[in-house]
Amino acid sequence: MEMNQYLSIFIDEANDHLQSLNESMLRLEQSPEDIGIVQIIFRSAHTLKGMSATMGFEDLASLTHEMENVLDMVRNAKLTMNGTIFDTLFKCLDALEGMVQDVVGGGTGKADVSELVETLKAIVRGDLTAPGGAAADSAVEDKPIVATELLLDQFQMSVLEQSVDSGMKVFHVQVFIREDCVLKAVRAYMVFDFLEKNGEVVKSHPSVQDIEQDKFDRSFSVYYISRIEEDELRDGILRVSEIESATVMGVDRSSLAELDQSKEQAAMQQVQAIKQAASAAAAPASAVPAPKASAAPAKPVAQQSGGASTANRTIRVDIERLDALMNLFSELLIDRSRLEQLASEVRRNDLTETVEHMARVSGDLQNIVLKLRMVPVESVFNRFPRMVRDLAKSLDKKLELVVTGAETELDRTVIDEIGDPLVHLIRNSVDHGIEMPAVRTAAGKQETGTIHLRAFHSGNHVFIEIQDDGAGINRPKVLDIAINKGIVKPEDAKKLSDDEINMLLFAPGFSTADKISDISGRGVGLDVVRSKIESLGGRVSVTSAIGHGSIFSIQLPLTLSIISAMLIKLGSEKYAFPLSSIVETGSIRREDIRDLQGNKVIEYRKSIIPVVSLARVLDAPDYRDDEEKETEMLVIRKGDKLAAVLVDEFISQSEIVLKTLGKYLANQKLISGATIMGDGQVALIVDPNALIK
Repeated sequence: MEMNQYLSIFIDEANDHLQSLNESMLRLEQSPEDIGIVQIIFRSAHTLKGMSATMGFEDLASLTHEMENVLDMVRNAKLTMNGTIFDTLFKCLDALEGMVQDVVGGGTGKADVSELVETLKAIVRGDLTAPGGAAADSAVEDKPIVATELLLDQFQMSVLEQSVDSGMKVFHVQVFIREDCVLKAVRAYMVFDFLEKNGEVVKSHPSVQDIEQDKFDRSFSVYYISRIEEDELRDGILRVSEIESATVMGVDRSSLAELDQSKEQAAMQQVQAIKQAASAAAAPASAVPAPKASAAPAKPVAQQSGGASTANRTIRVDIERLDALMNLFSELLIDRSRLEQLASEVRRNDLTETVEHMARVSGDLQNIVLKLRMVPVESVFNRFPRMVRDLAKSLDKKLELVVTGAETELDRTVIDEIGDPLVHLIRNSVDHGIEMPAVRTAAGKQETGTIHLRAFHSGNHVFIEIQDDGAGINRPKVLDIAINKGIVKPEDAKKLSDDEINMLLFAPGFSTADKISDISGRGVGLDVVRSKIESLGGRVSVTSAIGHGSIFSIQLPLTLSIISAMLIKLGSEKYAFPLSSIVETGSIRREDIRDLQGNKVIEYRKSIIPVVSLARVLDAPDYRDDEEKETEMLVIRKGDKLAAVLVDEFISQSEIVLKTLGKYLANQKLISGATIMGDGQVALIVDPNALIK
């Protein structure tokens, strides 16, 4: 049987089931006695096992089979969920995801899952059921870490890859301290202090906490990002007294790929160490009472396979084919505009009727093409509840993630690119924004911090916001760090506004972390966020209030190709406004424009809104003066904010093809792009969100 033709279907459905398993596991962790959720998890794991066995991925099948055995005991009231079982099952999901990603990369999907399988069997036998994993934790807590494997998670790997791509220097550094050294932790701290002043530590082994507590042998290693050269880095480390040697190796894309392939094996070794420690300390589980079944019916899994009707009604299409279709339609749209203009000049009824029919048909085709490419941001947001759960556990913080607007749709090409920037920003809010529970309680806040992840439409853009109720941005501290790192000159620092100080967080190499850890010190990450968002034609901004938290806002184009627009004239130039940002068009008398504290305003539907002269903002060379008694006006909206934009005259409403301005004109804040009109002229597209801001 030829399986290659079914491989893409297996990958898509396996990813769907893994996402469903993660979401259901998080819900079960909140309601561990809800048997309905256990049933959903069991069915999803059972389906994934059957798919894997059919495709010949035996390691995937064997691991999911053992997961089934544990879940079967839980749903039959023979076992009660606890911290140990939750942690083990989450590690199983990570291993399954790693094997599926190996298949995606053309691999065989094989991994050493024997240790995880043994751990699951131990749970079934009752040998590993200490609540919350207490036995395992106490057994390993005081044992010094001696492993030399430096394991990177997906986020850390992403940081290194993006740093290499952006031209930064990435190093693997291994430091050996002399055997006769008395205060190893102090020497290690001095090395880390030097590293922090010259770059960013992405990962250290052992962890910084273990090194500070002297829980390491006489060597440690780090993955490190910097702008200094290899020799300078090595010499700086060796200047610390009682350092025996320092090995510094440059890291490139190929070495990162090799490291990624060995990640799964290292993870299995780590699980084995925990299991052995827990088995030695845990007592056999006693019989447990049957948990109460949930009164609510089990929610069906949307991704469940086996429905013939669903398979017959859907088809998966390669994104490259959709890109080609969009490019062809964009050219067709430009030709349609040209035909409409020629028909208006020739004035033949048969030609006009044919062009009008072509416009109606192409309009319907355009809607279909655009909808084919639109994907809910839910596909990206779904990964973050699990990530926040793991971060909260590792940082000993109490966190709640509130997601709204997940149904908001974005172009598929944008969706594919925003995952990593959102990971950076959410981790930044968790680590730097949300305080420790004791600090929050002392400040009169609830012990549990809240992070809001929301998406919403505004005009021709989608806004994604990450808001936390943490400590906010300490602007004086940010300025001091920026001055010390040479990012801002002292004389210029006094002139910066609050917004400009906030944006210093996105400067290359900037970090407000008081000490290095595996999560802190993500200045490189925030720099990557800004460059990635701007490469998509978007923008990122920050607002913050001390003691109340921060809001990171990302503005993204709704689609990268075609928009409906209002064409207007300004002197001899033509401009386009996205129609989705326009509330109303009309005319206004000059005498109705008032001055309010130096700003122009008008009364609009029983409210006062600001007035913006487009000619003055764009510094148009031949704009009309204020001698006219009346002028044309556009009322535009951004969220709940309105503004009136004064223009010379309206031309028409039209579908336009959005073209970027290129890298040389990428910093034009008021202009989001350009379009080619039917007569071959170029019209600039004004960004209404920038006008209101």
